[in-house]
Amino acid sequence: MNDKLSLIASAVLVLFFFVCGLLNILENLVIMVLLIAGFFFLILNILVTQSKKDDEQKNPS
Repeated sequence: MNDKLSLIASAVLVLFFFVCGLLNILENLVIMVLLIAGFFFLILNILVTQSKKDDEQKNPS
């Protein structure tokens, strides 16, 4: 994913967290697993995107 999709995914994760907090279902195991998995996916995606940018800057075609 590129930067724009990472930003959209993070906004969706924040919205999901907010809605789950309003509905008071954050203690549910499934919700916690989804939130943690989404967070780790975003971190991994940011690292991969950043490394691709660094590689492109070092080796321009």
